[in-house]
Amino acid sequence: QVQVVESGGGLVQPGGSLRLSCSASGSVSRLDGMGWHRQAPGKQRELVGIVSGGGRLIYADSVKGRFTISRDNAKNTIYLQMNSLKPEDTAVYYCHAVIGLNTYWGQGTRVTVSS
Repeated sequence: QVQVVESGGGLVQPGGSLRLSCSASGSVSRLDGMGWHRQAPGKQRELVGIVSGGGRLIYADSVKGRFTISRDNAKNTIYLQMNSLKPEDTAVYYCHAVIGLNTYWGQGTRVTVSS
């Protein structure tokens, strides 16, 4: 069993910053990749960014230059640093972990950007 848990969501004003964390625990033999998606109200889930097992980073165009993913391999944890937040960043943010052929998802953490 693998558990993926996100934390760090909340309410922030436009232009503010927030950092999300995501940890994978349990039967984590080898973590091939982790990443973030988000789902805004009434919209489909979309990619935010991913980090491969080799450390390659890919970001959605909508967050490039504002969001940064970092990884702590020893803790099987990734972070999503979100700066210059906009109201359109409001969504539930989901983390996933790829282990072999399986992808495990967290329950999500809500981010609301509003004044």
